Amino acid sequence: MNFKLIEDQLKNIKADCEIILVLNQDMTHKWVQDSVLLEQTDFHAKSDEVVYLASLQRVYATLESLDHDAIRLAVANAYKCIKNNKFETLKLGIYGDTQSVSALVEGFVLGDYAFDKYKTQKATHNIHTVLIASETYDNQKIDIQEANTAIARAQIIANATNEAKEIVNTAPYEMTPVKLAEYAKNLADSTEGIECFIGDETFLEKEQMGAFLAVARASSEKPRLIHLSYKPANAKKRFVFIGKGLTYDSGGLSLKPSEHMVSMKSDKSGASAALHIIKAAALLKLPFEVHAVIGAAENMIGGNAYKPDDVLIARNGKSIEVRNTDAEGRLVLADCLDYAQDLNPDAMFDLATLTGACVVALGEYTSVVMGHSKDLKESFLCAAEQSGELAATLPFNNYLKKLLKSNVADLSNISSSRYGGAITAGLFLDHFIKDEFKDKWLHLDIAGPAYIEKDWGYNQCGASGAGVRMCTYWMIKAAKEDA
Repeated sequence: MNFKLIEDQLKNIKADCEIILVLNQDMTHKWVQDSVLLEQTDFHAKSDEVVYLASLQRVYATLESLDHDAIRLAVANAYKCIKNNKFETLKLGIYGDTQSVSALVEGFVLGDYAFDKYKTQKATHNIHTVLIASETYDNQKIDIQEANTAIARAQIIANATNEAKEIVNTAPYEMTPVKLAEYAKNLADSTEGIECFIGDETFLEKEQMGAFLAVARASSEKPRLIHLSYKPANAKKRFVFIGKGLTYDSGGLSLKPSEHMVSMKSDKSGASAALHIIKAAALLKLPFEVHAVIGAAENMIGGNAYKPDDVLIARNGKSIEVRNTDAEGRLVLADCLDYAQDLNPDAMFDLATLTGACVVALGEYTSVVMGHSKDLKESFLCAAEQSGELAATLPFNNYLKKLLKSNVADLSNISSSRYGGAITAGLFLDHFIKDEFKDKWLHLDIAGPAYIEKDWGYNQCGASGAGVRMCTYWMIKAAKEDA
């Protein structure tokens, strides 16, 4: 989909179809040309309302506010109404400031995604050009250069998000740890500035990643450590994104019920996010050194599977009593986090579909943010809000630390209580963060929004690319603050 900013009024631009967003039920605005007809169709610009006036080739959709995410949603709703029509071009104006142009473009690109890889009938969307008038809803002056920059930036971020969705949605037999490593290598080869290192099981043994190796042991698919790096000249800071890459999770010997195994291809969502965060950073030419570290493995059953009662030795030397083999993601992350700290990051974020407990706490649509630094958490939440991703914090609670105690090892891989599971999972990971990096680390549990089996907002059924936008927006925010 192409986007062109036209320095003209909306009424003077020719296109096959026009989209008009109606703010706060304002049916008297200059762009609303069909008040009588809208009244007859019972359109009153209430929440999520959309109407297509076929005879006039015009779509009206509700815009609940000038908040950027409201713009994304309104545009996606309008586009969804007509995307299967035979139109080739659309036109609309700008709602809000220059930065709102990014939200407008993201709404189109995110709303246009369809996963049809395994379907005989593919999605056919004829619309290839969106014409954006420089005219604004409230007659603000728009800086044309800034608006064009916003369009380009939005396309990079939204396309990276859609590519992350594609990897998560791909069936597990097609996206094994080795295949994910191949994908990462191809991503690096096709993106200027990104380098790729792949560590096989021999490398993992050399690095003494005993927790990571144990999880992968029963699978016929061999594990891989994936390390992508983007190192621009004169980089101001170094950021590392660590992704959980369980390409499939059966639960191991603590076998999941069959209904809980469906959708476990989504356990690589953190890995997919990390891959596409670094891609976005490179394409945006952000002034930071960025790394993506991914632990790719399958958690399967077999005669050589790791077992409850096993004691594993992690890369940092700590011993872990296994009490549940379905708490495997934190074991892989433990070794990957320790590896990531060797890079001496200025900030590090792990992304993982780690616990169902965070979904119980905050619902399906919201990611959990945990960490020690109040300033870092607040900075990240601000960026998440700008990106449109929902995120909220859960506090580290010192009273919960004792729930990870083990009688036979340094700690247990699960809590001794069913309560506070998202927090105790974060506290487990905290055992593998060195003191000098405590205030530089955030744990992002994306288990809620990463994969939902129904459409929501501008997200389609399945993967949402959770984490890509909020982490990229955080880096953009950091670049502005350092400028």
